[in-house]
Amino acid sequence: MPKSYVKRILDARIYDLAVETPIDEAPLISARLDNRVLLKREDLQPVFSFKLRGAYNKMLKLSDSERAAGVIAASAGNHAQGLAMAAKKMGVKATIVMPRTTPQIKIDAVRSRGAKVVLQGDTYDAAAEHAQKLVAEKGLVYIHPFDDPDVIAGQGTVAVEILRQHTGPLNAIFVPVGGGGLCAGIVAYVKYVRPDIKVIAVESADAACLAAAMEKGRRVRLKDVGLFADGTAVAQIGKETFRILRDSIDGVITVSTDEICAAIKDIFDDTRSICEPSGALGLAGLKKYVQQSGCTGETLLAIDSGANMNFDRLRYISERTEIGEKREAVLAVTIPEKPGSFKRFCQALSQRMVTEFNYRYADAGDAHIFVGIQVTSDADRQSLVDDLLAKDYAVVDMTENEIAKLHIRYMVGGRAPEIADEVVYRFEFPERPGALSNFLGKLGGRWNISMFHYRNHGSAYGRVLVGLQVPVKERADVGAFLDALQYPYHEETDNDAYRFFLGQSQ
Repeated sequence: MPKSYVKRILDARIYDLAVETPIDEAPLISARLDNRVLLKREDLQPVFSFKLRGAYNKMLKLSDSERAAGVIAASAGNHAQGLAMAAKKMGVKATIVMPRTTPQIKIDAVRSRGAKVVLQGDTYDAAAEHAQKLVAEKGLVYIHPFDDPDVIAGQGTVAVEILRQHTGPLNAIFVPVGGGGLCAGIVAYVKYVRPDIKVIAVESADAACLAAAMEKGRRVRLKDVGLFADGTAVAQIGKETFRILRDSIDGVITVSTDEICAAIKDIFDDTRSICEPSGALGLAGLKKYVQQSGCTGETLLAIDSGANMNFDRLRYISERTEIGEKREAVLAVTIPEKPGSFKRFCQALSQRMVTEFNYRYADAGDAHIFVGIQVTSDADRQSLVDDLLAKDYAVVDMTENEIAKLHIRYMVGGRAPEIADEVVYRFEFPERPGALSNFLGKLGGRWNISMFHYRNHGSAYGRVLVGLQVPVKERADVGAFLDALQYPYHEETDNDAYRFFLGQSQ
């Protein structure tokens, strides 16, 4: 690791604006995992995110002429707030290009700090492209959110604080990764001062650009990027950050949306603070590391990197937390359609708590029920399924079935016996005013829409389940038609959740 980065980090003079954040004990999750868990509270920065460190450090390195020209950045929110605050303190004009999918709380926060906000595109990459056009047109100075040595050095001050504040044993640090600036800064310093400490990168499974790059041995660009953890929704790891990370980190862990939601709840339980999804990535990865390695008695630290989240997203997070905590099983169970079947099924659960129960009459033979049942772990969930199978119930475990979790449990009506030639697709589209109407305008017309379910989760993407009546001879045309819509989609016609509860009777 280049010594120059250590010097850059130690030379960062950011503390007239950024603050030294505390390391908090997490006693509840520590007891549950049988390891000492610590949280580095970067959510307590003035902009509620570590991004202030790198943005301000970069601003301090600009020449007088560069400051006079004004600065610009592309950001989903946290870098934007940090740059806006730094620019205001230094009397520099700042323009921030943000994706239209950025949570309103972040847009308002940037504007309140005096920066001009330009909304462009649906992703960070689209915003960054537009920002470069403005650089060429207006001569502004571009402040990269992660792929810049001065920004990386600013983020690296987190590591300096950790090693100064915590003098006892420390086995591993878990760092959220989007473009990689925070992780690069931390690993550069930690591996120089304390190479015995593991540094583990953590990514959202639907935006795992570092994991993809590590696998290929080179940077790759992801075709699709999920936006639930919008602060780390980056399609390609930075060039400079990857140069640092590829030979220095001790591993990359990817976590699901449900695991992120569970980590948000864990942080709340131990600190009574609410972090954003990207802010909880570190703890979600720490939990998965413990599960996979079986380690006990170690001291593990997760970076709580930010707390900028729209309040209405908590509804969606709460819904997914129980599954993320492995405390709920979602099952499709077939029972006889006759009196007493419900009672016998409930007795077969052996006093387990039922969290949800959905049923609609379909035919005189069998009944398919959609049921949520409280469990204590994955092993307990499997034990429940095995027990029901031993009692001659037909069971399909839908706990990891996105259609079941996103749509089926909220839909009413059931089967439509008269509907023929139905195919089913799941879509995602950027959530903004008019997005649903625009989606319907593009989709409608050629084939009859036989089923439609949309529910706003307060997230960056709208999620829709659509049934279309497509004659068999026209099936080959569907793919080309849907590709032209330019929305991510997945066919779900063979999905068990659809077959059991919405499709034609088998």
